[in-house]
Amino acid sequence: MPAADVLIPAGVPKGTPLFDGRRLFERLTRSSEDGLKRAHFKNHWIAAALLSPQLIILLFFFFIPSWKALSLAFVQVDPFGGKSLFVGWRNFTELFASQPYRNSAWLTFWFTIVQNIATLALAGALAFATDHIIRGRFAYRSILLLPYAIAPVISGAIWAYLFNPTVGPVAMGIHAMGLPWDPNLRSGDALILITISAVWKHICYDYIFLVAAMLAVPQSLREAAAIDGAGQLKRFFTISLPLITPTIMYLFIINMVYGLFDTFPIIDAVTSGGPAGSTTTLVYKVYQDGFVMLNLGSSAAQSVILMILAVTFTVLQFRAMDRKVNYQV
Repeated sequence: MPAADVLIPAGVPKGTPLFDGRRLFERLTRSSEDGLKRAHFKNHWIAAALLSPQLIILLFFFFIPSWKALSLAFVQVDPFGGKSLFVGWRNFTELFASQPYRNSAWLTFWFTIVQNIATLALAGALAFATDHIIRGRFAYRSILLLPYAIAPVISGAIWAYLFNPTVGPVAMGIHAMGLPWDPNLRSGDALILITISAVWKHICYDYIFLVAAMLAVPQSLREAAAIDGAGQLKRFFTISLPLITPTIMYLFIINMVYGLFDTFPIIDAVTSGGPAGSTTTLVYKVYQDGFVMLNLGSSAAQSVILMILAVTFTVLQFRAMDRKVNYQV
């Protein structure tokens, strides 16, 4: 159509452009600013009062300890109150050259991976079974959520008793089958025990998220697949599983953080890092070197390394949460 034949809306002066990008940008910017102003507090002291409890907690339980650990990581400290000597990067170089630390890092890696996969697999199976339980569904969910209400130390003590080679009922059953079992002397048994304890304690967390994710899957898609002859497992792997992939990715990162940092009380209650350091993970080695061996410089350097790992996983977590996933069905 020629330019002269373009229809101009009524009320618009002749010569006015039909699309004014600058005016559109100003309108969008003004509406956004108005929305932000409505969210502001008229009295800044109210906002400061509401933020102060969180800021105080962060100050005393994160920023000050982090600064203290960072400062101790570059010095050699007398544990009996003497002077401190600046040693630069020596704590880190000795740490990476230490064979026990490398063994602990390797153990932590495999322990975290195994408990992560086992927790996701069992929680996924239990979440899948939730849709197929008709009677007692409320009791089923309540029982699965009970471990989350138990303190990690109590959880570890329970499993330590059950698998105790002398009085534990589960250990007696293993011995009755003619199988050796002694987590106090055998490193493999101790690793199995802390893995079972860690998975049992965290499985309910993954279960909650996976059940919520499966409930968000459109029922019409599963019904259409059922009409086409797809079985329950095929519907799960071809429809439900792809749609809950973002949740699985989020849980994978959370489980990694859990295995790295939150298993300390379980290990302390079950094996105390033994036998012969075979269950000493990175976070437990920080405790042993700092509070048992009183090597504060090495312990602080290990804390800095763990802090870097925590920041890395936090960034990955936010990237996974902000990821936009679109599916064409």
